[in-house]
Amino acid sequence: MKLRLSLWVVAAFLFTAAAFAQQGADDGEWRTAGKDPGLTRFSSLADINTTNVTQLKLALHFPTGNDRGHEAAPIVAENTMFVVTPFPNVVYAFDLAKSGFPLKWTFDPKPERSAQGVACCDTVNRGGAYADGRLFFNTLDNHTIALDAKTGKELWRTKLGEIKNGETMTMAPQVVKGKVLVGNSGGELGVRGWLTALDAATGRIAWRAYHTGPDKDVLIGPSFKPFYKSDQGRDLGVKTWPGEAWKIGGGTVWGFVSYDAELDLIYYGTSNPGPWNPDQRPGDNKWASGVFARRPDTGEAIWYYQTSPHDLHDYDGINENVVVDLNLAGGRRKVLLRPDRNGYLYVQDRITGQVISATPFVHTTTSSGVDLQTGALRYNPAKTPRAGETVRSICPASPGAKDWQPSAWSPRTRLLYIPHQNLCQDAITYEVSYIAGTPYIGADLKIYPGPGGTRGRFTAWDPVNRRKAWDIEESFPVWSGALATAGDVVFYGTMDGYFKAVDARNGHLLWQFKAESGIIGQPITFRAPDGQQYVAILAGVGGWSGAIVSAGLDPRDATAAGGFVNAMRDLPAKTRKGGHLYVFSLQGAAK
Repeated sequence: MKLRLSLWVVAAFLFTAAAFAQQGADDGEWRTAGKDPGLTRFSSLADINTTNVTQLKLALHFPTGNDRGHEAAPIVAENTMFVVTPFPNVVYAFDLAKSGFPLKWTFDPKPERSAQGVACCDTVNRGGAYADGRLFFNTLDNHTIALDAKTGKELWRTKLGEIKNGETMTMAPQVVKGKVLVGNSGGELGVRGWLTALDAATGRIAWRAYHTGPDKDVLIGPSFKPFYKSDQGRDLGVKTWPGEAWKIGGGTVWGFVSYDAELDLIYYGTSNPGPWNPDQRPGDNKWASGVFARRPDTGEAIWYYQTSPHDLHDYDGINENVVVDLNLAGGRRKVLLRPDRNGYLYVQDRITGQVISATPFVHTTTSSGVDLQTGALRYNPAKTPRAGETVRSICPASPGAKDWQPSAWSPRTRLLYIPHQNLCQDAITYEVSYIAGTPYIGADLKIYPGPGGTRGRFTAWDPVNRRKAWDIEESFPVWSGALATAGDVVFYGTMDGYFKAVDARNGHLLWQFKAESGIIGQPITFRAPDGQQYVAILAGVGGWSGAIVSAGLDPRDATAAGGFVNAMRDLPAKTRKGGHLYVFSLQGAAK
């Protein structure tokens, strides 16, 4: 691990520490994957801090018995911690009010086994959400389920998609104003993407917004006012596709949904268009690879911005949109912070969708910047895929500068902590035919380390000054989420199995723990009834990046896992598969 620190940042912390000394009390819970509606993943708990984090001890270790990728965030509410596993999506509830945090109940949703065969990138699940006494989660076979949080009793179950068409569900739900927001996966199988709102009390579908097709299907009406001309016009979800290709065009939603209560807007990103071969889908391919703002009550679209028009490299658009207010030139602005797969850190006005800044945070060869007047990503034509020809040194690679793994924001340091990768690739495209429920890609990739040779980084980013504050190099992609706390400690995990705590101000390593499997989960922190602050993480290597281990892929096959195996041949020697829940505290064993 290597650390790079910009010394200018030290003085800034002296100011921000005072500015945020009077933070509101934290309830000690963690009810949704992003901690709060704005997806900051920040906890104002500070019992664990830079002076004592070295004393963290293991309080609970629970093997899940599941060997696939564990990407979920544990959920904490009602003195209970809930964990959702990868397929078969078993839910474990731990009683935090009792010594040792024993199991309170277990729920097995019994999803259809055939769902495993159409899951693009491992059979992962990114967690649940709690609201009003209920735990909500998705199953791989396209069901959203509500459980009684006290007993584990199933209250309702709603089927939302079809396995036979290639649809699955892997995202963590978000609950806003009595509605459970969920989306589908399967952009690599020619599905049609959507976001659906379910009534939290009954499971009834309140609205569904598609991301391809006519305006009426996309829920675009008179209130829709995109900032940029390229996103304005009627029925662009049809006109920017050849023929009826929009019907199998992707644009799924499997990332995270954020919410601004004051503006009453939800924000989320849409995935890649299908197929990956861009020659088969001329046009901008709306509304894939972009960001929507919608009203949660009705789903009506308010604005949209396409980060990667006519997505050339599977850059998607599902990455999180973190809700913060910043002091920028011209005054205080309500913004979204978005570290995108295309390599740019976007600071975007969340009222209008205007891009205030877009700064590269990784080595980028596929584009030369973002035109702030038009919003357009300036593609590098030399890196455009060409059928039958190998295009080399595509940076970032298709997993992006950062994939799904969520960043964290600290209002104390005013920094965004970004877990991400440093990867490039060679690509060759070819024509592919659509067959429902089968891969619809049309590209072969060979992914490899980017400049410097290390495949991962953990970066602290200053969005106001548009530069890195500090940067940690990791051997493997940092595929876990990040957690920031008021103790000025930031947590993240590595694919070779280290759970790390670093100083939020300078990135110095303060503590680490070697888990039994690589970590791609989302760390959380909470306060239990015994008064202690705890930190929890799921270990269990897998996902797209770790499929070589979780799926037992042959390291000699460079094309396996969409070319990711080529970059991860040494991972099996560093870790092993298997799911584990770890909980830590300063006093050790849970009282």
